[in-house]
Amino acid sequence: MTIAQNVTRILAEQALIEPGDVKPEHTLADLGIDSLGLVESIFAIEEAFDINVPFNANDPSESDFDISSVAAIIAAVETLVKDQS
Repeated sequence: MTIAQNVTRILAEQALIEPGDVKPEHTLADLGIDSLGLVESIFAIEEAFDINVPFNANDPSESDFDISSVAAIIAAVETLVKDQS
């Protein structure tokens, strides 16, 4: 499973939809993922990839982790995984 597939699966599980219904251009709001769901998704991503996501749930705009779209989240996770190796 690729990073993109795994992140998509995690977000789909959080949104209670099928992974095939998650598109790269979707925002978390498009998927119906609220702030609590976002935090749970971040935890799941950290666990799945054994990474630490630099995310401030209290002030997402101050974070280096881009959550503006599914594609942005995938790119951020790919960067964290690459930087870790």
